[in-house]
Parts: sequence; structure tokens; C-alpha cells
Amino acid sequence: MNFRSTSGRGRLSLLRLSGVVLLSTLLSTSACAASTQQPDSFTHADTLRGTNGPARSWWDVTFYDLHVAVSPETESIRGWNAITYRVIEPGQEMQIDLQLPLEVDSIVQGGRRLTHRRDGNAFFVELAKTQATGDLNTVSVYYHGAPRVAVNPPWDGGFIWQRDGAGDRWAATANQGLGASVWWPTKDLQSEEPDSQRIAITVPDPMVNVSNGRLRSTTPNGDGTTTYEWFVSEPINNYSITVSAGSYAHWSEEFAGESGPLTLDFWPLAENEAAARRQWTQVRTTMQCFEHWFGPFPWYDDGYKMIETPHLGMEHQSAIAYGNGYQNGYLGRDLSGTGHGLTWDFIVVHESAHEWWGNNITSADIAENWIHEGFANYAENLYIECTTGDKTAGSEYVIGTRAGITNNSPIVGSFGVNNSGPGDMYAKGGNLLHMIRQLVDDDDRWRAILRGLNETFWHQTVTGSQVEGYMSEMSGIDLSPVFDQYLRTTQIPVLEYRAADGGVEVRWSNVVTDFVMPVRVHLVDGTWGWVRPTTEWSRVTAPLASDFEVDARFYVEAQPGG
Repeated sequence: MNFRSTSGRGRLSLLRLSGVVLLSTLLSTSACAASTQQPDSFTHADTLRGTNGPARSWWDVTFYDLHVAVSPETESIRGWNAITYRVIEPGQEMQIDLQLPLEVDSIVQGGRRLTHRRDGNAFFVELAKTQATGDLNTVSVYYHGAPRVAVNPPWDGGFIWQRDGAGDRWAATANQGLGASVWWPTKDLQSEEPDSQRIAITVPDPMVNVSNGRLRSTTPNGDGTTTYEWFVSEPINNYSITVSAGSYAHWSEEFAGESGPLTLDFWPLAENEAAARRQWTQVRTTMQCFEHWFGPFPWYDDGYKMIETPHLGMEHQSAIAYGNGYQNGYLGRDLSGTGHGLTWDFIVVHESAHEWWGNNITSADIAENWIHEGFANYAENLYIECTTGDKTAGSEYVIGTRAGITNNSPIVGSFGVNNSGPGDMYAKGGNLLHMIRQLVDDDDRWRAILRGLNETFWHQTVTGSQVEGYMSEMSGIDLSPVFDQYLRTTQIPVLEYRAADGGVEVRWSNVVTDFVMPVRVHLVDGTWGWVRPTTEWSRVTAPLASDFEVDARFYVEAQPGG
């Protein structure tokens, strides 16, 4: 027989674990997976940043009241943040994060200045008031300085200071991974979200500042500055909090969504309003497609905004940052190499998908940010399918993105040290999800799983084990070996085959212990059928086509075995 892959690169992949009885809870790690974790060197500062340590774990943020004056002329900021928190258990030392070179002027509780010490980017505060379990208390941090300037935002982020095409000042923030503490004092832990937040930003006239949530007030200060007060009424991850200040045009629309009228607000630079009115029509189709697949937009109370920024893009909750130049593709390129990626605006679609995957459902540790990026990558595939009505086009797109996968390290990073997974979490995560859809083999059930994730973990931070366990339980398939293989190793399963007694035998190699994974192959009648290899050689009983193919939607490698 002539064995070949329909992927063009010998890569095809996953399983449909039919007939497997499912446990309702599954561990997200295993001994074999843990052994693949690459050793890294982490510092004391990494541990302070990434761990819910003893100076953090006893208190829970309920509200941030952030006030910041932005000075583009000196590229500096000054402000204060009042942190309201609930005492979970008694504690007197509090860790508050603020990154160098910013400086704390004072920390106050109940009108009393508190003693504090600095340990790199963390401040440890000695509280004078007794912290009794269940109490709601507030501590205020006053600070100033020139925040870190973004080098390559949003990946190497911080504050961005630029001028637009008309020569007007333009400032923004982008700090995912690096952390919100690069520009404001906070409990900089991804698992920690306030129930609500005020963001009051003062900028020089005639700049306009746009932040998250709803604009509550605009206050001229009589000194050539204006304060824009925004309010987020729902939980928000702190890397989403944003400053976007410039010479903006603005218009509003209304979208008839699943949960009623949803306000859509658009904030392009004034010089680009005409281009924005043309390009940002894609927001409506994006909302239609994603509400269909993922459920209602998660932030009806705070609305949806698209804001032009001096960096490429970021999923700032209810305030999407856009810098794609009003063109389709990713800066005019198709990341899949198929042509499908040039029919829509990458930043509009990908960053909007994060409102569900990353903002509604937020990974508790950035080590598992594949939950954000893998699902957002997969959403691009669904957007193509939705707008074209062509499942094949969507599938071709996500398969095409495999060209960017390096498999240099597992896509789950190291825990407790603020270590995100590598870039593979985008395309490899998207291909993993696309393959799981094949295993489920029921589009109605698959859609129910995606919507169910957003409903079950509505406005929550989650662990990978919660997401993985939910998907296994709702699909009726034990997906744990699949998640271990693709999330926690760099190994791509190899489907080995050999002729035997006039037939064919197959097995999996290059896999985790006890790996089992059915895969679809081409049958003699031209249809696709399942074979169920294990790590031991087994005979294929299905009537295979003479020109044997493995379905390209499965991300595995196939090769002759001995």
C-alpha cells in the first residue's frame, strides 16, 4: 500500500476515545508529563511575582479605585490606588506590587502612614490595624515615576509614548505577562480579580482617555488637564486595565445580542475615522459568530469597545486595543498560508475572542495561558467557518497555522513563577482543540461544550485541570492522555504502520505512557473510518483504501515501523 498524509507535511493527529468511561474530575498533570518539563532558572523575584505567597493569600481584592495623572511630555505618571479587600484569614503583612523604576510615596490605612519595605518589584506593608477574618478594609498606595517604556508592545510591554500621523500625542499601556504593576500598584497575580474597578485617568487637553467599562464623568480640571472616569462593574483581570489617550473620534452602535442590546463603541484616531468605519464593520459578524459558538458576550453591563492604539493589539476587557492598520490578515499577512486569513481582520477577530477566552475565563496561573491563546486561535477557524459556511475552509486555516509550531518546549509553562507558555500555545493549542472536535464527532455537542465552558466558569479564574476535566466529562471521552501529550510534552504522536499477513498493523510511538488514541483513515469506499491504535501493534480490520491516508485534521506523524 502507498501510505501518505493529506496534510502535505506528514502531520495529522488526535483521537476519539470511544467507549471510555469518564471520570468527572481529571488531574491536569501526570508523572510522565511532569518528566517532560524543561528545567528553568527562576529567581526570588519570579517567585514573589508568580506565587500566592503568605503576604498575599490571606486577603482577597474586592475593589480597586485607581487614579492616575499621565504626563506625555515628561513620560511620567503620578497617582494613587485605594485597594479594598476582604480578610480571608488573619494576617498583618501585605504584599503590593509596583515595578521599578516607579516609587511609592506613602501607603496609608485609616489615615495612618504605614511602614513598608521594598523587595525588588514588591512592597511588604506592615498593617497597624488588626485584620479580622471577614472584614472589608482599604489600603491606599500613593506613587509616582517614569514607568517602564514598552520595547516591543504588547509582548515586551509597559507604557507606550508616541505621536500620531497628525503629530498629536498618543499614549497607551500594554502589559500582559509583564503585569499591571508596571504602571500601577496592585496585587499582581492573574488569579486575583476585583469584583469591580474605577479607572480615573487625567491627561493634558485636548487628549481624550479611553479605558475599560463605562465612562461615568469627564471633568475639566482648570489647569489644562481633564480627568476621564471609567467604571468596570464586573470582575476584570488586572492586565486588562488600560490607558488609551489620544486625539480620538467616537461613535456608538447597538448590537442585538443573545442577552439583549449590546453597546458597541468605536474610538479610532480622528484622522482614521473613515477607514475605521469601513474596517470595523467586522465587529458585528464577530459578535454574531462568537455568541453562536461561545454563548452571550460576557460584558453586557460594561459594553464592547474597539480602540485604536500605537501597538498591534491586546484583549483589554471591554476595551479592545487595535493597531492592525485597517487591513485584513495579520498586518496584511495570512498566518496560515492558505489565503483564508486574508478575508478578515486578525486583530478584530482574535482579540475579540479573548473576551470569552482570557477575560471571561482567565487562567489562574499564566503557565496555562494556552486557555487564552489556544482557544482564541481556534476561534479564528470558527469565524471562517461561520462567515463562509464552509467547515473545510476553517479546517484548512487551522491546519495551515501548524507551520508556525516549533515544539521547542511544552505549551504549559512553569507554575508559581509568572512563566507563560511559549508561542506554540497559539497554533498548537488551536490544533489541539480542532482535533478534539473531530474526536467528539458531533458538532452540536462540541458547540455545547464551548458554550458550557463559558457558562460554567462565567467570570472566573480557572486551572487547566478544571477546563480539561469539564471537556472530558461533557464529551464522554477521557481526554487526559491527549491533554498530557499535547500540552505537557513536545512530542508529536507517531502512527507507525507495517504490512502483516496481507494486511496492516499500526501502533503509536513517541507518546506518553499508556497513550491510546483513535484516528480517522481513508477507507476503500472513499469514506473516513476509525482505527484505534495503542502503543502495541494491532491489526487494522477496517477495509482500507489502497492509497492509505490519515485525516489531516489529526496532528500526528505517520511513518513505517519495524
